[in-house]
Amino acid sequence: MAITYLKTAPKTSATGADDVRDTVQAILNEIEAGGDDAAKRYAEKFDKYQGNIVVTRAELDEAAAKVPQKLKDDIRFAHDNVRRFAEAQKATITDMQMEVIPGLIAGQKAIPCDAAGCYAPGGRYAHIASAMMTVTTAKVAGVKHISACSPPRPDTGVHPAILYTADICGADTILALGGVQGIAAMAFGLFGLPKSDILVGPGNQFVAEAKRILFGRVGIDMFAGPTDSLILADETADPHIVAWDLVGQAEHGYNSPVWLATTDRALAEKVMELVPGMIASLPELNSKNAEAAWRDYAEVILCDTREEVAQTSDKIAPEHLTVQAEDLDWWLNRLNCYGSLFLGEETTVAFGDKASGTNHVLPTSGAARYTGGLSVHKYMKLVTWQRATREASRPVAEATARISRLEGMEGHARTADIRLEKYFPGVNFDLSASGD
Repeated sequence: MAITYLKTAPKTSATGADDVRDTVQAILNEIEAGGDDAAKRYAEKFDKYQGNIVVTRAELDEAAAKVPQKLKDDIRFAHDNVRRFAEAQKATITDMQMEVIPGLIAGQKAIPCDAAGCYAPGGRYAHIASAMMTVTTAKVAGVKHISACSPPRPDTGVHPAILYTADICGADTILALGGVQGIAAMAFGLFGLPKSDILVGPGNQFVAEAKRILFGRVGIDMFAGPTDSLILADETADPHIVAWDLVGQAEHGYNSPVWLATTDRALAEKVMELVPGMIASLPELNSKNAEAAWRDYAEVILCDTREEVAQTSDKIAPEHLTVQAEDLDWWLNRLNCYGSLFLGEETTVAFGDKASGTNHVLPTSGAARYTGGLSVHKYMKLVTWQRATREASRPVAEATARISRLEGMEGHARTADIRLEKYFPGVNFDLSASGD
């Protein structure tokens, strides 16, 4: 067994990462102290925006009128898919109870958060899908108040398609506010919002750092790094499709890793031959991003067996994982570490990113080893409860008292003692740590 790197990456997603923590912390501190006015100052400073922060119903209606009908139809199609998938996910978590021992009942309840803050990147592009993925799942989960925010453009505000999407997906309040100031507004409850219990959605390094700093005070979906994608392929794969799928993910940014792991050298060599020309055919900015990502962060890995390919995949633990190989069921059952899995050439990462129904807010930088992506479950708390008869409490109290004393927790032990004394007067219980 052998693994050969036909192309190695001179950099990783962590290479050259800017230390933005101090900058972000200072902005958060200033906004928390200064409230709405401080957030507005940063909106003017960073986005050159002086318009309404809280988007009005009239502005939402005006934005909807600017969205072409065909795009509205596409957004509604995608939203329906995301909503129905989220509803099916929610159905997998149910309230339950069981009799642990006779007379002792324990149960579980799934309770949605009260308030969620959803971030949709703006800037040069309108990230419609991010608004859809975050707001829809919060709505299906039953979150009582959903805030959404997105960076405004200097003269026009938030892109009309983002406003339209956030609105139809169920956002209660939409802010024309981006970056750290947008995250801060939702976290601190500015502009009349309730304080968010959880913050979700992708963003640049400043947005990611703001969420990281605030984690603990609020929940977050995950710590996010640059998006990444891995393709697993054998000799049956179409090199043109493989190459375009790599390029399509590399255009995300200059530091977006992409990998190909394959058992077929001819396929690997053909893909490496095709990629540069495909990158060159993209629009200028997309081409620039993809060229840098392919040059500095891409790897092509040749393996002897499909088991080696699977081991390589689990080690990388990619955000997006595509399989273009025979026996898809084997891969589905074997692979363990990924954010979202795309089986067969008939589906691709872009489908999941935009319209097929699964969520595109996913773990990056190897985090798929221990967590999945954003789902309806992220907004829900699984809490437990219990009740007992006095007879059922007896063995539990006896065990609790002895375990507590062994641990040196005398106060804990006495909460058990007092119940035994009340419920079973005259009974001599041995509640020492030794049980002697």
